[in-house]
Amino acid sequence: MKYKKIGDILILDNSYSEEDFESLSKKHSVKTIMKIDHIQGTKREPVYKILYGSETETINKENGCLFKLDLSKVMWSKGNNNERLRIAKLVGDGETVIDMFAGIGYFSIPIGVHSKAKQVYAIEINPNSHHYLCENIKLNKLNNITPILGDCMIETPKLNADRIVMGYVKTTHHYLKVAIDSLNHGGVIHYHETVPEKLMNTRPVERIIAQAGDRDVEVLKINKIKKYAPGVEHVVVDARIN
Repeated sequence: MKYKKIGDILILDNSYSEEDFESLSKKHSVKTIMKIDHIQGTKREPVYKILYGSETETINKENGCLFKLDLSKVMWSKGNNNERLRIAKLVGDGETVIDMFAGIGYFSIPIGVHSKAKQVYAIEINPNSHHYLCENIKLNKLNNITPILGDCMIETPKLNADRIVMGYVKTTHHYLKVAIDSLNHGGVIHYHETVPEKLMNTRPVERIIAQAGDRDVEVLKINKIKKYAPGVEHVVVDARIN
């Protein structure tokens, strides 16, 4: 049986067998056991089933950051924890950062905790996720993150930044132009994409170049995060755009 523990909630994978859930909850010291069937829509909302207990709100600690969330309302991607810390450590002193698709602060909070960014604009379209983003800013006692409730396509062009995080997959390429247009010259974009393994070193970069127009694109790194599906990788491209 595969599982992941988020705060004091246990998430079982889809192949779980009927168990003594009470014993399982004691073994792992959790109050609730859930199954997340899948995440749906642009608001990244979970389709779930509660197997034991009733409370779905918890606080998860990761990389020295606290994340309050309700697993019946918002998603948590446990496999991206190394990437979240990696980005935070790349942020230079005094940088302005735009975190598109910010969720509950998956990238914004580590940036706030582990860097000396001047300002982080965290844009999120889901009101539930935005609520927990605001909660997590307070929980981690951060004063350099501005949460914005809205569509990245509309809100991003109102801003300018030295670094832009695009921590979303599937339709992220539709947002590349607005991101690049809001990126200061010499700034860095972190573009996420799910891509067939044989195209991982070409397609994401080609998409960035296509939207950069006359601006020069310097690929700094193509980082493989995890396998998304058989033959499909979740990658992030770090690119400096001059």
